[in-house]
Amino acid sequence: MSHETPLDRETLLDVYRKMRTIRDFEERLHIDFSRGDIPGFVHLYAGEEAVAVGVLRHLHDDDRIASTHRGHGHCIAKGVDVHGMMKEIYGKRDGVCHGKGGSMHIADLSRGMMGANGILGAGAPLVCGAALAAKYRGKGDVGVTFCGDGAANQGTVLESLNLAAIWNLPVIFVVENNGYAESTSRDYATAVSSFADRGAGFGIPGVTVDGNDFFAVHEAAGEIIRRAREGGGPALLECKTDRFYGHFEGDAQTYRAPGEVDMLRADHDCLKIFRARVEEAGVLEAAELDAIDREVATLIEASVVAAQASPEPSAADLLADVYVKY
Repeated sequence: MSHETPLDRETLLDVYRKMRTIRDFEERLHIDFSRGDIPGFVHLYAGEEAVAVGVLRHLHDDDRIASTHRGHGHCIAKGVDVHGMMKEIYGKRDGVCHGKGGSMHIADLSRGMMGANGILGAGAPLVCGAALAAKYRGKGDVGVTFCGDGAANQGTVLESLNLAAIWNLPVIFVVENNGYAESTSRDYATAVSSFADRGAGFGIPGVTVDGNDFFAVHEAAGEIIRRAREGGGPALLECKTDRFYGHFEGDAQTYRAPGEVDMLRADHDCLKIFRARVEEAGVLEAAELDAIDREVATLIEASVVAAQASPEPSAADLLADVYVKY
């Protein structure tokens, strides 16, 4: 394996900061949810950070993304404010959606984040609409939609692949293949061994990468996003990755083998893999990365304190933002 790192030091530090922020954000939600501090359902992204950051490093605010029920990592990687996110997940009025979206419907259109989505595969047709608009504007913008291996079997995703191919839309379909559709093994429920092969049926190029390797994700995503910006049309990117928690908070995970998560955290942790790579290459030092760990820990703690102190929505806020006014 090559240990070259094609990105400069400041970029690599920012990459690690983003991945660490996602990890610590999710680890803190795990604690706070278990204490009953957070309303509603929560689905954690911990373990998959290299996918979100590796793909979304290539985007800007005018590019649109459609997320999943497991969307916090996509939000942070797209640049959504951590304080606003934490307040939203706590259901507070000052959250990015004024407390009305919560974990599964968090969004920030100013950052091109069209929203997390509780309906499996529903982001695919939405982002096709965004990509169609981008195509007509002609400024080289793209759309990116994420889905899991389970959602990749939904008809909406397959229909969207077909639509994107017919209209040659600048859209990237990212399959975050973490091995489980809720509690169902990928091998049990999916006929093909590679989701990238799905693209061939629609005339769309597909590529599979190690989703725990930031550099592999970043390189592959960069190529297909560049191609889409230049009019080359849609592509499918399968990232084989792992989630460290259950499908949702409270999932007993009886479908996983004893010690499986411990093994994943020891041997497949994308943050550990990234650190080892850049330290071995001599690009970054452990002390620099440790400093980021402390910086992020302070940020997450501050966001929780601010969320707890933030005001609840009032009765007067109930119908605000529900109906569009023209």
